[in-house]
Formats: sequence, structure tokens, C-alpha cells
Amino acid sequence: MGLIYLSRRVCLLRRKIFPRIIFGLLFIYIYCEYLIYYVSQVQCVWPKLEKKHAKDVEPVYALVIADIHMLGSRNGHWLDKWRREWQMHRAFQTAMTLHRPELVFVLGDLFDEGKWCSQNEFNEYVERFHNLFATPEGTTMYTVVGNHDIGFHYMITPHLAKRFEDKLNAPPVSLVSVRGNHFVLINSMAMEGDGCTLCSRAVAEINRISDVLKCSSGSALCKGKAKVPKYSRPILMQHYPLYRESDSICTEPDAAPLPLRNNLFEERWDCLSKESTEYLIESLLPRVVFGAHTHHSCLVRHSFVPRPDHKIEFIEYTVPSFSWRNRLDPKYYLLTVTPGEVRVAKCELPQESTIQVTAVILLLILAAYVRWCWRRKSFRHMSDKKV
Repeated sequence: MGLIYLSRRVCLLRRKIFPRIIFGLLFIYIYCEYLIYYVSQVQCVWPKLEKKHAKDVEPVYALVIADIHMLGSRNGHWLDKWRREWQMHRAFQTAMTLHRPELVFVLGDLFDEGKWCSQNEFNEYVERFHNLFATPEGTTMYTVVGNHDIGFHYMITPHLAKRFEDKLNAPPVSLVSVRGNHFVLINSMAMEGDGCTLCSRAVAEINRISDVLKCSSGSALCKGKAKVPKYSRPILMQHYPLYRESDSICTEPDAAPLPLRNNLFEERWDCLSKESTEYLIESLLPRVVFGAHTHHSCLVRHSFVPRPDHKIEFIEYTVPSFSWRNRLDPKYYLLTVTPGEVRVAKCELPQESTIQVTAVILLLILAAYVRWCWRRKSFRHMSDKKV
């Protein structure tokens, strides 16, 4: 009788409870690997313009990410590589689905080992990047080179610089203009100021863009004839932050932690040099600057006075890393841009600990539910048996 009773309980488990266990585990997997990214990001929306600008022009909607650091064959375990890339892929594709930006800017360090890898490895890198960060129709992506992509200035070779430029369509300096909004994309490592071929090419292009913008604004300093259809002060996109002594001026909750925040920056290594910063500001007169490189957030309000009668004011944002390898709480920015206004929203991705805790809680709920179902079915079976 005992064996018969046990056999009936096993059959009961297979017929009634086992499918519910499978369904519960499937739901937990889908929620923690897919839906949780929607739950976290649906709370982040495009920043709204001030009412006086809202109906004047059609804004440009842009998404900014930085410091992806896709692993290569040298660093990291294959499981860590797969896991991090899967997380970034799901988070990015969720952002594309929810926000549908017109522009996407990636501010450098796409590849963790770009400065070391062979040509075949680099080609595989680029293919993986395009697969992981595919953009929908109607969205254009622009990439800015970082030091991990081609190396710091001292180790850059013409081959390293050219292959990134060719494969990612990322020249040392470029101007992107959309409906009167102008974005200047800059290779930070080309701002060394030592007259190298890469630096000379970048400076020549910056001077050309500077003259185009001056002519477009009606400045008396205009030397050429080229203009953009509608002038507005440009937005700079680069990998390095502008010159600053340290992150001690950064007060955001996701700024560099103490005591790291007080570490002094080394010019041309942690940020642009003071000379290159002054050159960019005086040449381009930016209204907003976006950088990255530190993996932490920072907001700086600059008031640059090159002459007593001339003051250049603008805001600089340092974009945190988009990778869970670099920080526990990756972020990205949403920009609503018009010629007269730039509004910024910072979007948070779920922390890995949040995903893990959520999975544990759901598993416990599932276990409690299965136990309740087992006892309930067993009680009914015993009641029927007595009758």
C-alpha cells in the first residue's frame, strides 16, 4: 500500500505540480533576463523642453553611452565576457525599443583590448559590436574613439588609428549637423599638441569647423565662405573630460567614490591638457560638452574668460560607464536638443545585485507555492481516499 501511495504522489507531482514548476522557472528567467530592463528603463523618459521652446522647432533626440569595454581574448573569463555582453545587449536593445532615439553617440572605449588585438581579432570585435548594439531603422550611431580602442597617444600607430576610423567611420574630428544642432566629435588622443600626423590632421579639421561656425554666426573673424544652414553653438562629444584637477568638484550620487574622488588627474592621461581644453573652448565656443573615460558621473559648470571682455559659459557632463564590469549601476543619457536648449536626463540600469535578489525572492515564492500546492493536493487525495 505504501508503494502504491508513493506512486500516486509521484504521478500527482508529474501531472499537476511539475508543469507549474517549469512555468514558474521560465517566468523567473524571462523576468530577470528581459523584463527587468523594461521595468527599470520605462521610468526614464525624454527630458522636456521649456514651454517657450516647445513649439518653435522639432527637437533632436539623442542617446549617449560610454565605456562599453567589450572583452577580447586576453582579459576576463569567457563566462564573464558572455554575461556582461548579454547584459549590455539587453539593456541597449530595451533602450532602443522604449526611446527610439534619432542619434546614438558612443563616447569611446568600445573595445577593452583594441590597442593590442590583431587585425582578425579587431574585425571580430567590430562584428560583435554591431551585433550587440544594433540600432533600428531611423537611428544613426556615431562612435568616438577611446584610449582602449587605439591606445594612449604614445602607443598609437597609423595602423591602429586607421583601422578604427575605417571600420567605425570615425575620423579624428567630424561635424554632425541636424536641424540647426551641431555636434563636434573629437579624438581625445589627437589633442596632444605635439604636431604628430594625427594631431595635425585633427587641429586642421577643428580650425576648419571653427571657421564654418564663425561664418555661420556672422562673426567678423570669419575667413572662408562655408556655412551651416542655421547657426547654434556646438555640442562637443569626446572620450576624455576637459581639463580639471580632480573629481573632487563632482557631487553627484554616482560620482567617483571617496577617496578616489580626490586623486589628482594627470593631463593627457585622465583628462585633456589645460592647453588643449583652452584651444577647444576658444575655437568652438561649445554650449555643452560630453566626455567619459573616468567611468563615473560628473557635472561641471564652466565659466571660461579668455579675455576680460569675453566670457564663455557652458556645462560639461562626464558620462558614467555603460558596463557592469566598471560600475555596479551603469547609466546612459537621453538628450533633447534644439538650437536654443539642451535638456539632459540620466537613466539608470538595474544593479546586478538587484537582479540576483529578485531572482532569489521569486525562487522562494515559487518554492512556497509548490509546497502549498503539494500539501493541498495531498490533502484532497487523502480525503478522497477516506471517502
